[in-house]
Amino acid sequence: MRTLYTKFCQILLPVALLTAGLSAISDAADPMLREDYTDERGTTQLYSRAVVTEGGRTVWLAGQTTLEDAEGNSIAGDFAAQVREDFRLIESHLNRYGGDLHDIVTMTIYVSDVRNADKYLAAKKEAFGDGPYPSSALIGVYGFSRPGIEVEIKATAVVGG
Repeated sequence: MRTLYTKFCQILLPVALLTAGLSAISDAADPMLREDYTDERGTTQLYSRAVVTEGGRTVWLAGQTTLEDAEGNSIAGDFAAQVREDFRLIESHLNRYGGDLHDIVTMTIYVSDVRNADKYLAAKKEAFGDGPYPSSALIGVYGFSRPGIEVEIKATAVVGG
């Protein structure tokens, strides 16, 4: 039995991995297909109920937080300014891979005060315009790792062709 397993590991496993790798390379060359589903609540709250993609490259972004804007000014405690700056940071990271905010398929937004939801929606509308909007979840948290942080945005994007 051990000999069969050894043969599998030496011959069949590398072939299977090579085939999977070639398939992944082929998929990466295909243009991305994106399909969004939303309803009335999704429309008013600026999110898609579901996003389906095929092709493209997936980019997982770490949660973004900041206490300074692009010019180095303090935005500690300024919820709306932090959301705008988080979106600017996310977009700059996506630009490295040929993407932008409209390539985001899902986001998780952590806020220190859920009563800031309207401020969040205003900043999101500013950043995304008329969409498409990613699927998303807004979650209230007790605190962040640094004083003055009001919001953290974690995103996943699929950058096409």
